[in-house]
Amino acid sequence: MYDKHALANGGSNSGGSRVQSCSPRRLLGLPLCVASLCAVELPKMGSLIADDAFQHILRVLNTNVDGKQKIMFAMTAIRGIGRRFANIACKKAEVDMGKRAGELSAAELEQLMVIVANPRTFKIPDWFLNRQKDHKDGKNSQLTSSALDTKLREDLERLKKIRNHRGLRHYWGLRVKGQHTKTTGRRGRTVGVAKKR
Repeated sequence: MYDKHALANGGSNSGGSRVQSCSPRRLLGLPLCVASLCAVELPKMGSLIADDAFQHILRVLNTNVDGKQKIMFAMTAIRGIGRRFANIACKKAEVDMGKRAGELSAAELEQLMVIVANPRTFKIPDWFLNRQKDHKDGKNSQLTSSALDTKLREDLERLKKIRNHRGLRHYWGLRVKGQHTKTTGRRGRTVGVAKKR
């Protein structure tokens, strides 16, 4: 069996602090897993201390984005951007996925926002977008942050105006998708007439 101190100290068992690289002759008697460890170059780790340019909180599309998260996951804090859309936007912008959001340069951040604003110009398919065949203009688009709330409100107003069943249920504050309401969803409703004593 091999001695782990001998491997770390270049073969000497004296316990010195000298570390040598593993030579092929030394690796002959070792198991394959240990031999492969010496041949593999480990990736460079990010600095534990943030530099002065690091932003801990970014303000993007009226949303506070955590700078300590990886860029793909940090973008999901913006309403209307999920993990899949953030992933494809980072790939189209050629941003390193291993970077933290606070490490991005202003140019990289601007490129990401351009892609989010105009995804179709960067060949992101229509089925990937969250607003397809809009009722007013018939276009496909990706809505984010406040535009998402505005469109949802407009849709509900339109449904109410045409006296659609879904619109009326929204207006009355009842369940919309055909759920039973006899026993559940009682909180927040007005209380019936109480009996007199």
